[in-house]
Amino acid sequence: MSGTARIAYSGEPGAFAEDALIAFFGAEAERLAVGSFADVRAALLDGRAQFGVLPIENLVNGTVRETLDLVRDGELEIVGESVVPVNLVLAALPGVALDDITRVYSHAQALAQSEPFLRTRTWQLLSTYNTAGAGAAIRDRNERDAAAVLSPRAATLHGLVELASGIEKDPGNRTRFWVLRATQSGAEISARSGAPRTTLLVGVRNEPGTLLAVLQRIAAAGVNMSKLESRPSQGGDWEYVFWMDLDAGANDAALQGALKELAAVTSELRILGSYPRGAAL
Repeated sequence: MSGTARIAYSGEPGAFAEDALIAFFGAEAERLAVGSFADVRAALLDGRAQFGVLPIENLVNGTVRETLDLVRDGELEIVGESVVPVNLVLAALPGVALDDITRVYSHAQALAQSEPFLRTRTWQLLSTYNTAGAGAAIRDRNERDAAAVLSPRAATLHGLVELASGIEKDPGNRTRFWVLRATQSGAEISARSGAPRTTLLVGVRNEPGTLLAVLQRIAAAGVNMSKLESRPSQGGDWEYVFWMDLDAGANDAALQGALKELAAVTSELRILGSYPRGAAL
């Protein structure tokens, strides 16, 4: 990767997206924090950033469908994957005790992932756009009767003190992030190791058996499909496209054979990226 490359992510410093960025590019990578997933896409397309990270799947909460929609038109390409653990703590300003807390801020998913712990008290739970942003808001407003659910690193970055750790209900929870670039950018990353994965977007006619025909051709080629997701096609009412993760590289002979067969039974077929799968930290 070029030493001048900038990587965009959504949220405040300490966000899980920044964790994914650091895991993939290293702690010295130049970062661009933006306000939303759509802003990550915009930064890639206007050249403010050469790469971006967006969450695509959480083990507990499933697919992040907004990310699917943001890469739907093919202007962004998936070039890598980063998987980070979801470790959550309850943190507040220094000197604040558990009994001082009346409300807790975090992203809705983080609140849900720590609900068993949070429901042990009569705290008011308030949703924010980002876990790390919840900590930054408490710091900036000097709220001494509030706490945030966020990662240990985010708590430290925003000057908060942990009141309780390991509050997530599933200690094995992880989030998978896509590493993206603008399709026409030509930005390069260094070679990565890992089992290959290829993500396809497939459109079929709204007729009986069309999806089955696609699946049969993938199976006949001996390619494993690890994920299948549907989204509105944006081209007609109640019509859908399908996202598929296939356990093969774009240049694998089996996948090449499958793609040739799929051309005859699909109305739309696009490779959105072929990249090594990320290893969990």
